Amino acid sequence: MLILMHKGKGGGLSDMFGGGVSSSLGGSSIAERNLNRITVGVGVLWFATIVGLGLVERFA
Repeated sequence: MLILMHKGKGGGLSDMFGGGVSSSLGGSSIAERNLNRITVGVGVLWFATIVGLGLVERFA
């Protein structure tokens, strides 16, 4: 769900479906940077959970 909230960067499938409209602001806003941080954090937590569950299953 977090990934779908990101703005398209262009040059990919997002251009094909009309998501290639770029703004002239240049940089990323604070909200976009926070969304990037949250997405990375959730991804790292997801990965750690999968590895942890795998270790518990193997050694328990």
